[in-house]
Amino acid sequence: MKRTAAFLGMAILPLGLLTGCGASEAPAAPPADPPKGVSVSLAQWRSDEPVHAIEVAVTNTTDTPVYFSDVQLVTPSFKTLPPERADALLKRTPRTDLRIPYGAANCSPKGLPTLQPATVVAHLRSGSEALRRVVFKVPHPDPLLTRLLRDECSAFLIKEAADIEFGDDWTQVGKVMRGSLVLTRSGTGVVAVQDVGGTTHYIATPVKKSRPLATLDAGAQQARVALELTPGRCDPHAFAEGKKAFLFPVRATIDGGEERVVIVVPPKPLQERLTAYALKTCGLGG
Repeated sequence: MKRTAAFLGMAILPLGLLTGCGASEAPAAPPADPPKGVSVSLAQWRSDEPVHAIEVAVTNTTDTPVYFSDVQLVTPSFKTLPPERADALLKRTPRTDLRIPYGAANCSPKGLPTLQPATVVAHLRSGSEALRRVVFKVPHPDPLLTRLLRDECSAFLIKEAADIEFGDDWTQVGKVMRGSLVLTRSGTGVVAVQDVGGTTHYIATPVKKSRPLATLDAGAQQARVALELTPGRCDPHAFAEGKKAFLFPVRATIDGGEERVVIVVPPKPLQERLTAYALKTCGLGG
């Protein structure tokens, strides 16, 4: 009897091991509610725009310090990026910003999408508690995300039909930089540039005074917008704070539809030439 029991025990053991190896891992713990008195909102500074970032503005109305290990924006309207390390211990604060990148907008060639609800997911520790995953619901519809989605998908619709770039014909004539924006066919539709705006540093003046400034007809492969650039500000502080100096807004339409805005940025070599030109024209050297 003892030998039989031992044999049965040995036969059962591998089966138990096989069952253990094939078993799925325990499900992750559900996200916890935010700590009492801790809330978040979304904001964006001027310096965030060129690098596709936003601020998670944290408010802590309690005397309990809260440690944020990482932060992440999650919404179907934008591609989800991995959590951004924060490593921030926040005591009582009316607002402390944690900067995070956000993913590209999920756009459609069929038109502008509707903003979907968003959450801010963070791994945090309140006081001496263990680190836990917390989900903050962002009030819907969030005005910042609404604008970011609209702007990015508006540009997407234009780019589906044509690429808009700075040409290679920029030269200085007197105290003016003259050149062109080039529209190059990338899809279908009649693309018309209605206006070109300036930036914090440069005044953009189209040579043609009537609208549209240029039209890329359905059968055309390329069109140009003749443009003049002059310095918008000449104080040294302006050149020191040039976060949006080269983000030129171009208003365009497809097949006579609603105006959409595309941000067009000159390539780095042209940016350097424009900076040297502006410094010299402003009498600041360079």
